Amino acid sequence: MQYGYKLSAEGFGPNELVRQAKLAEASGFDFVEISDHYHPWLESQGHSPFAWTVLGSIAASTETVGLATGVTCPTVRYHPAIIAQAAATLSLVSDGRFTLGVGSGERLNEHVVGRGFPAVADRQAMLREALEIIRLLWQGGYQSYRGEYLDLEDARVFDLPDELPVIAVAAGGPDAAELAAELGDGMFGTEPKPELFDAYRGAGGRGPTYGEVGLAWAESEEAAVQAAFETSRWALTGWKVMSELPNPANFEAASQVVKPEDVAASMPCGPDVTKHLEAIREYEQVGYDHVVLTNNGPDPDGFMDFFARELKPALGG
Repeated sequence: MQYGYKLSAEGFGPNELVRQAKLAEASGFDFVEISDHYHPWLESQGHSPFAWTVLGSIAASTETVGLATGVTCPTVRYHPAIIAQAAATLSLVSDGRFTLGVGSGERLNEHVVGRGFPAVADRQAMLREALEIIRLLWQGGYQSYRGEYLDLEDARVFDLPDELPVIAVAAGGPDAAELAAELGDGMFGTEPKPELFDAYRGAGGRGPTYGEVGLAWAESEEAAVQAAFETSRWALTGWKVMSELPNPANFEAASQVVKPEDVAASMPCGPDVTKHLEAIREYEQVGYDHVVLTNNGPDPDGFMDFFARELKPALGG
């Protein structure tokens, strides 16, 4: 079992994210995972640096902690040829510590290049083609590809690591879980749904499984709830909303109906280690072997100290 720390690129600037990654390594986390956004979810979050630059700086500033995207969309804002090259390079400069998490994306980030944002079925078909292109380029040599949505023309990734990065495919439903088994090396999820594991394992998936669990640590429950409400209430709007709205202003409007008590009911808030432990165990019991802790509380340093002193020993680390 490995435990990761979620670097919220919507809530912090690039230098602070690098500092947090170094602190996560010192605090005993096994890996760090960063969101790859063009926009934050809410204007109040106020940040959204380029994740790949931040990851390169983290690779140069750390020694043992793993790195992962959680997740990047290799279909609209990025062409998969660019992601194939970026992931290979990052694997090299991190000495093989990088995992490529990929998914079908959100309109919030993908619409910015003016290509629109396709319907769900098309997004999944595009992700399939993107994975095929990445795999093709990672075979080495010059490659071309003609798909229904994506093309590749006479391209080669010159710098490839001896051991290619793990690709963890985000799965919100059984179809995506089966795609993760077919073309990925692992699966990425944000909910402890047994049906995802049934679909993934049933389709032959045997790789690592990454799951994100939302927590909010603070010295008081009230402070934790308030911080989570201010920065993370958008998460309670549901995936159908989260994937379709185009800008932070839309999420501000959509989340107006969310109340602090709704946030408190959706995640453990405060200093009680038992509550946090129960949420994490729920993911482990389903089958996740890489659990990513997302701290929606106000104090990253305090949370990491809490992890090192109380939570990790309670988890058996």
